[in-house]
Amino acid sequence: QITTVSGNEFLLQSDIDFLILDWFHAIKNAIDRLPKEQRITSRNLEFKLRRSSSIELLHNLDTESKEPKPEHRKSLIFRLNYSASDTNDRSRVKSRLKKFISRRPSLKTLQEKGLIKDQIFGSHLHLVCEHEKSTVPQFVRLCIQAVERRGLDVDGIYRVSGNLATIQKLRFVVNQEEKLNLDDSQWEDIHVVTGALKMFFRELPEPLFPYCFFEQFVEAIKIQNNATRIKCIRSLVKKLPRPNYDTMKILFEHLQKIAAKESVNLMSTQSLGIVFGPTLLRPEKETGNMAVHMLYQNQIVELMLSEYSKIFGSEED
Repeated sequence: QITTVSGNEFLLQSDIDFLILDWFHAIKNAIDRLPKEQRITSRNLEFKLRRSSSIELLHNLDTESKEPKPEHRKSLIFRLNYSASDTNDRSRVKSRLKKFISRRPSLKTLQEKGLIKDQIFGSHLHLVCEHEKSTVPQFVRLCIQAVERRGLDVDGIYRVSGNLATIQKLRFVVNQEEKLNLDDSQWEDIHVVTGALKMFFRELPEPLFPYCFFEQFVEAIKIQNNATRIKCIRSLVKKLPRPNYDTMKILFEHLQKIAAKESVNLMSTQSLGIVFGPTLLRPEKETGNMAVHMLYQNQIVELMLSEYSKIFGSEED
């Protein structure tokens, strides 16, 4: 932060060391070219490395004993005296950080001691279910129940984005295993709930449709005969791990209810396919066929919604 005698204030800030040094030299050179009577000296002017890794130019103005004439005061610029951070201090800090990192306990040790809890967001689906002793994450159930209570008629449900800061706050609460009440006023915006649910599925290390099934589902959706296509997808769905199957079944049953209110919420099976396709299934390694994959992803979700009863129903159905 630079404050001139005339009262103007400037803040120069950067995370890049060489950039802030370039600024310093540019300002210094400009001041050095001024006549001596238009300069005042600043003591204690230096670059300081903050914890945030940003470097700010700080100053503490102090005029020389020979002050310039009053009529020149408003145009004065102070002279810079650069004092670089001590190299030895930096080395000591680095050394201490290395020792701290090398001595810190492993994530597994912290989890075993109960200091770090398994999180809901970003964990594998089967681990979340094992921890909760269920086959469908409780958070998924709570979100679905909340949306069905107060979101079925909302225009653009699941398509409209909620406030990201509030969604992140909800994510934090869930990860801290705090008691969750989605009817609380802070989650009043139903788009926050739907946004958090989509975020949960996006952050799964392996999507709801496991990687090893991706190509099989893509090949199935390519089948021209509709009855054969449905039969093939049904067969693949039945082969999914239990947490994946049960979670998928309850989610698609819910989305079918959304689509049934299309005349009000304007969310058709096609719209829901576009929203959930890339969220629920994706290849393990992205290739040059991303646009083609996205088309198939959308079509798979759309078909499974429109043919829900045939795909998830019993054999007798």
